[in-house]
Amino acid sequence: MSGDERITRLFTLLPGSAFGADALSVIEAVGGRTVPWSEAYERDFDLVIAASPKGGLGQLRGTHVLLPHGAGFNKSIAYEGSADSASGLDPAYLRRSDDAAPIVLHALAHPDQMSRLTAVAPQAARSAKVIGDPTLERVLASRSRRDLYRAGLGTGPRTLLALTSTWGPESLLWQRPGLPAQLAAQLPQDQYQLALIVHPNEWSRLGAYEMTQRLEPALAAGMLLPRPRDEWASVLIAADALITDHGSTALYYAAAGDRPVIGACRGGDELIPGSPMDVLLDGIPELGPAEGTEEALRAYRPGLAHAAAQAAFSHQGDGLRRLRAELYSLLDLTPPALHSPAKTLPSPTPPARVPTAFDVHAEFTAEGVHIARHPAGMGTPGHHLAVEHGVASEQLIRSASLLYRRRIDCPASGGDMAWTFDGWALHALSEYPGCRTAAVILSPGRCLLRARGHDRPYAIEVGPLPENGRIARVDPAAALSAVHTWLTAHGVQSTAEARLACVIGERAFPVRLRPATAEEAQREI
Repeated sequence: MSGDERITRLFTLLPGSAFGADALSVIEAVGGRTVPWSEAYERDFDLVIAASPKGGLGQLRGTHVLLPHGAGFNKSIAYEGSADSASGLDPAYLRRSDDAAPIVLHALAHPDQMSRLTAVAPQAARSAKVIGDPTLERVLASRSRRDLYRAGLGTGPRTLLALTSTWGPESLLWQRPGLPAQLAAQLPQDQYQLALIVHPNEWSRLGAYEMTQRLEPALAAGMLLPRPRDEWASVLIAADALITDHGSTALYYAAAGDRPVIGACRGGDELIPGSPMDVLLDGIPELGPAEGTEEALRAYRPGLAHAAAQAAFSHQGDGLRRLRAELYSLLDLTPPALHSPAKTLPSPTPPARVPTAFDVHAEFTAEGVHIARHPAGMGTPGHHLAVEHGVASEQLIRSASLLYRRRIDCPASGGDMAWTFDGWALHALSEYPGCRTAAVILSPGRCLLRARGHDRPYAIEVGPLPENGRIARVDPAAALSAVHTWLTAHGVQSTAEARLACVIGERAFPVRLRPATAEEAQREI
């Protein structure tokens, strides 16, 4: 209904909500105008729109509309409402007193929800219509932006593995609080990128500071933690695989495309038998220890998650148009001839931190030098410690076998004093006796490297890998670890050109090693 000057949008908050502070901050973030409850209670409105039937909303005067909240009506909350009733379909909240404003339109997302509502609250079902899900409409409208989202997140050819946690004692974060850090330690950095999507109620319960403190190990390893207003859905679109609890976020993920999803916990007594999430969790692999994540993902059978989503959402792609028509009808207004399509989701924020020191596990295979990098200190030590100079701590730098830095081109102010490559490399090898190799990343495909005991530096070329019509590139720092491993194993000074492969998972990236020219060695970095 945007773009219609006849409509003024106001917000109010029912007193007593445990999550009120964050709700107000969201309204403020979008620039919405709030009305105190004491004032709203005294006013008349043409339309009152809410996403929950709970509380004293019936005291507001106006035509009441109840929109879908979440997807699928999958949970019951033991300490509120009727026993075993799905939250959102509970007759205790849908039945209003004679002096309260009735719900004139109860918008549902799927015909099965109408059947469930009719079974538990036939009187409330009289005002219900199957409209579709407004949130899903934005997800579907944004699917073509997937590549844009992944580029903004720096995902590259890695598998973006998202975890999703609902709220309350049966949620993933309550049942398996250590899982994000375990996955960050277990999964190789160059093969996986992690994200954690947390229900807004958990953000409200803990606050941003406490949330990030509890997740510190995983966040330090580069895990994404999207904020709960819009970014969570952008990350769902970008994701390649999902680990879920019984929260309905997984259904939005499944509706946007058939991608692997596995279950981490089932929700205990909160999960409603036969609900879409129950069907989903029954059909997908279950994750045991974090070490079994890759095996569980491979066990997913295509089609299962998407079928569960189809049982939660109807009128996909048409839900906003249908809702708009119903609302204008209730207002007795003719809709404008021009209207805005579903607003696409914003690009998600890249990770606040990325690892700058790695325990590198290296192995020679028939394909080349297999490299698996893990954030330093989160697992067992590997073949060598690789550390980014100028970013990581001095303690880690002094322990590194491989030191590297990334060139940053920026204009100088007040003059400049820059290293040449060979000047810095010789300085690093002298300053840090434990360092065996010093390197500089010049671009995604070019590096310079000097190894202790070798009489001249090397130029490194890291090739891309064609893959199904795309071009995959590896982080050059991983290729430097492959070269460091190769030089260490050969143990001789070789000035001849050499070719090898840096193997990351099932991808083998070509690497060319040759003596650097004098001009390259004196290049300003």
